[in-house]
Amino acid sequence: MSRGNRDGKRKSREQRAKYKVPELGYYLIVTDTEATERCFFTGLHDSLHEKIKDRLIIRVVETKTRDMIDKCLEFIAYEAQYRMPWIVFDRDQVKDFDKIIDEAKEKGIDIGWSNPCFEIWMYAYFGIMPVIYESWTCCTEFGMMYVRKTGRKYNKADNKMYDRLCRNGNEQEAIRIAEQKFQQCFREGKKKPSEMCPCTTVYELVREIRQKK
Repeated sequence: MSRGNRDGKRKSREQRAKYKVPELGYYLIVTDTEATERCFFTGLHDSLHEKIKDRLIIRVVETKTRDMIDKCLEFIAYEAQYRMPWIVFDRDQVKDFDKIIDEAKEKGIDIGWSNPCFEIWMYAYFGIMPVIYESWTCCTEFGMMYVRKTGRKYNKADNKMYDRLCRNGNEQEAIRIAEQKFQQCFREGKKKPSEMCPCTTVYELVREIRQKK
């Protein structure tokens, strides 16, 4: 084999390594839903400026609720490029909701939780985060607002979901509202995520990604 070929292969390996460990981070988002979070975060990545998009990767992995932490640890242990692990999940009917969050924190995993469901976070794009305690009610009522705001039926598997939220709503306002609600819960003495409703920490992940330069 010629020296030129050897150099060429070495360069190829370097390029692959650079892709796997992008300059601005590799976000591993493990969730327990089938479509909503994947569509949302895929849309978020697609919306980034090309110069940012090429330097930051977002990968969404779906698994069962009880397996989210183990799945994160599995990727961290065997694939070092996954340096920013998150679990994103809803209160819904999840047993041991607070326990899962505490365990994730103890193991160095960030958490984007929503109470009662992910739709409460998306509600904030339209300027409100109403007091709703049941996830099915939240999804239904959000769906009606989504139709009014976007002219489209709400579909959890819609690949254009994130784009529609941003075009018809306001992401910076959503972050402000979500943070305000979180702080309000603390002022009211609600310390456990299961007690904090309506509330979400997904805004922290979205804001962190948006602030990448």
